[in-house]
Amino acid sequence: MKLWLDKLSTTFFNTLTVLWIWIIGMQWVSFTESIWLSETTAIVIAAITITAVIEALIPLKQVFRLVLQFLLILYSVFKLLEAGGRPVPSFGPDTVLSDELMYLFPYLWFAVAAWAIFVFIFLWAKTKRRILFVVGLNVIGLAVLDSFTKVTLWDETAWVAGAGMGWLVTNHFNRFRRRFPQGWVNLSRSPFKIIANILVIFSLIIVAGVNMPHINPTLTDPYTAWREWSGVPLSGVSTSGTGTLIEAPVESSSGYGRGDNDLGSGFNFDYSPVMSVSSEERSYWRGETRAVYSGTGWADRSGRRSGADVGIGESLPDEEASSMPTKTVKQTVTMLNDTEYPVLFGAYKIHEVQMLDEVIDPERLSWVSEGAELHLQGGRNGDYPKSYTLVSEVPVIPLEELRGKTYSQLYNGSVDDAYLQIPRNFPDRVTDLAKQITESAETPYDKVILLQQYLQSNYSYTNTPDLSRKQSEDFVDSFLFEVREGYCDYFSTAMVMMTRSLDIPARWVKGYAPGSSSVSEYIPMDGQSPVSSGTYTVTNADAHSWVEVYFGEYGWIPIEATPGFSMPLLTGQPEAEPVVQEEVEEEEQEEAETTPAAASDDQSSGWWKGIGIAAAVVIALWIFYILWRMRINLRFAGARLRAGKPLSAADKVIAETERWLRSVQRKGLVRQDSETLRESVRRWSEANPLLEPQLKPLLQQFETARYSPAEVSEEQWRLVQADAEVLKKMIRKVRLA
Repeated sequence: MKLWLDKLSTTFFNTLTVLWIWIIGMQWVSFTESIWLSETTAIVIAAITITAVIEALIPLKQVFRLVLQFLLILYSVFKLLEAGGRPVPSFGPDTVLSDELMYLFPYLWFAVAAWAIFVFIFLWAKTKRRILFVVGLNVIGLAVLDSFTKVTLWDETAWVAGAGMGWLVTNHFNRFRRRFPQGWVNLSRSPFKIIANILVIFSLIIVAGVNMPHINPTLTDPYTAWREWSGVPLSGVSTSGTGTLIEAPVESSSGYGRGDNDLGSGFNFDYSPVMSVSSEERSYWRGETRAVYSGTGWADRSGRRSGADVGIGESLPDEEASSMPTKTVKQTVTMLNDTEYPVLFGAYKIHEVQMLDEVIDPERLSWVSEGAELHLQGGRNGDYPKSYTLVSEVPVIPLEELRGKTYSQLYNGSVDDAYLQIPRNFPDRVTDLAKQITESAETPYDKVILLQQYLQSNYSYTNTPDLSRKQSEDFVDSFLFEVREGYCDYFSTAMVMMTRSLDIPARWVKGYAPGSSSVSEYIPMDGQSPVSSGTYTVTNADAHSWVEVYFGEYGWIPIEATPGFSMPLLTGQPEAEPVVQEEVEEEEQEEAETTPAAASDDQSSGWWKGIGIAAAVVIALWIFYILWRMRINLRFAGARLRAGKPLSAADKVIAETERWLRSVQRKGLVRQDSETLRESVRRWSEANPLLEPQLKPLLQQFETARYSPAEVSEEQWRLVQADAEVLKKMIRKVRLA
């Protein structure tokens, strides 16, 4: 039995150790996810997960575990490549093994490297110093990457630090178990006390870290000093979220971001150039879509859906083709910075990649038809294309025809529930407001336009919203009813969710506003439309978000919800001339077109707030428990203050007697007003003989303290306290007469 318990304990500690190493490894996967191909990421995750499960749960000798791990990893590489549509070896009588394995080796090396690192750390890091070395090396590595690259890795660093603390605790108890087996047996009899102490210590660290005030550095950090010395501007792309781009050391700046799950922070405008676009039509340069609203932002991540391969000069598949006519628009994009983005930008809807930098492998392109997104797999080494040419089929919207279509005519078939998703705890007053605004409209399109007009007319634009007004936990609810001001992320997100609350499918889109062009291109000449072909310079300040609403057979139609913006639309008017929403004053327009889709937030992600709250609750419960354990001492401290002198042991015995008397009377041992304590104890003992062994000593100690000239010791007072606790427990078990 003892051997079995010892083996079980060993397995438990090994499992925890494997878990901490796996968590640390996953933080590096999170960092490399946007660099590697999706198949490479999946293979590495499979490799470290297989290794972790076998090390934790399979009771074999180490050599057999290694063989099993290698075989399963090799199998997973085959299956994942096959599932991703990549070439896999096919073995036959005429097969040249080296040729077949050539495609497998690049992926296999990643898997083997991840496997080897995991096993080495698990087998080598068995002491406190080695664990601290491994954790410290990981923290330093992530910190260096965070400081000297365009990636923010605060969340990953926090996870590594947390896993490191858990690993050290696990190692401490495992060593204690081996060195002091009898002590471990005694300690393991109170597991909840151990867990409570660990939780309290961790909670104190977390609460201290989450609430640490921001203090500007006294000295300039080396990276910033080097950038300033090199003459490189510090303002740049800045976003929030895991694995996002950032280049602003102090202030949040506008720019295209990948983290959209924690929207709402203020920002500064960054006017550094991003790209120039030579286009036959002025347009919004579309990037990605989001569908899953979390209550604080958009939870679905970049590259969440698998896409189709893209061939240069070939038409892209269109699974959501609409019945609307289209106009072919050609755009040539020239990048003006060195930032790498997850997508190529173009007018909706991209139909063909006509030209791409020779240094970019077309196999890295992936077309997600569902969201009309053109993804670029990997890349953070300066290999984002410097120029590319796209051809888009821009829909020509038959406005009058669309206005007349009823809900049943537009949505007589199935609608993807993803674009009707609303969180379970979504505030009812948002839905009620949407219904109130649109009660006069009869068709879905008219309802959408009423929502658009309401948002543009009743809320003001600002890049620094007053978040002190925010009370609601829901981003949309707080914007509509409390903050009542914001930038494009506020307006577009509110528009999507209000539209969905009316059972009209909608999604959130981010990309860039058209940018600026020469003055001559905005002056109509010879009957030319003010929206025409030209070259547009797009800056980080032009990052923007808007709405697309699904209208059945007409497909997705973009809607602008932010006041001051003008969305170029092709309509069913003669010659399919573009229509631009009413222009605002020049100063307001210039400010509005610099709205960012996502701004960096120097705080942690939304989940850190939840962890901080949970840690605060643990600390509050711990404080309550400590106060409860000290209740008697606190009561005596109060009595001492009232008496103006220290309490003697006799005073404490008398006070404790009065306390246990009140307690037993509540349990059913009634005491008459005319009785002395001795008379009451005698009557209780006769009626309940089982209580007599506890009642008599308590009576004796009380009478000694009250009437005897002999001095009562602290030991006697502690004995009264212990006997009183035993008496209360016995009363709960005995049926009183």
